[in-house]
Amino acid sequence: MPGAIHAEGLVKSFGDVKALDGVDLDVPEGTVLGLLGPNGAGKTTAVRCLTTLLTPDSGTLTVAGIDVVARPNEVRRSIGLSGQFAAVDEYLTGRENLEMVGRLYQLPKKQAKSRAAELLERFNLADAADRPSKTYSGGMRRRLDLAAALVVSPPVMFMDEPTTGLDPRNRQQLWDVIRELVDGGTTLLLTTQYLEEADHLAHDICVIDHGKVIARGTSDELKARTGGERVEVVVHAREEITPAVEVLGALGKGEVAVEDHTRKLTVPVTGGAKLLAEVIRELDARGVEIDDIGLRRPTLDDVFISLTGHAAEVRPDDDGKDEAAETASKEAGK
Repeated sequence: MPGAIHAEGLVKSFGDVKALDGVDLDVPEGTVLGLLGPNGAGKTTAVRCLTTLLTPDSGTLTVAGIDVVARPNEVRRSIGLSGQFAAVDEYLTGRENLEMVGRLYQLPKKQAKSRAAELLERFNLADAADRPSKTYSGGMRRRLDLAAALVVSPPVMFMDEPTTGLDPRNRQQLWDVIRELVDGGTTLLLTTQYLEEADHLAHDICVIDHGKVIARGTSDELKARTGGERVEVVVHAREEITPAVEVLGALGKGEVAVEDHTRKLTVPVTGGAKLLAEVIRELDARGVEIDDIGLRRPTLDDVFISLTGHAAEVRPDDDGKDEAAETASKEAGK
């Protein structure tokens, strides 16, 4: 049975550029799917198709069991969307922004006011509720935008790089809100370039590049594909590199990588903490003094690099839009 968000064979082109090339997605109810990929990969285009903002060229799309193409108005009543930029009216106060959204959703005036007050408290905006939103900081605007997406408590949420540009404190606050939403039964599709964000929030991760899904699975499953555990050792002095290499070579399961300038040695291993303890004993027996030692697992950064051949970078001067979608928008505005 399809999940709360489902896409099968999703294709979308802009001129000669195929932004999405047969993308399949499925998000079970009450879970988070992290859609991971570099700039221009197709993440934002996928979100726009699923939220009725773009019409796909082909493919089957359903949200909350509703056909996205055939019944877009019903889909809109069932979703919340928080985009890459805070979509607030800067000349209205925070309270007025939320009340306006409630009225647009045809909530009675009294209910719109009470819901706005509730969300202002929830997002720590009550003290600034009656200030024009143009006086808000970037983090406050982002929180107000997310609050606006939740005015009608939608069962399905789409968040397109919601924490881009936020400082660590505001990012952590949004993570807490997202966890609360999902604990309450909300289904969420989250696009991000912050690998730590996907690691913390997503039940499953889908990696997309050049409009195609290139990998999917849980964070642990994707990390396991990249390789197993490894021991990293930083010796105190360069002359201790050679005996340390001999120890790691004997106990490890592969070639020992050496970074001479940092005095760091790395080797793949099996055996976990028990093997690490043995390495420490052998280094001590050889008189090798160490500054640092640890058992490391692959990170999502390692996964991303192994899958795409490059790191996931957020360019400060890039608004994060898919390149094909951005081009199409410019053409439509001519």
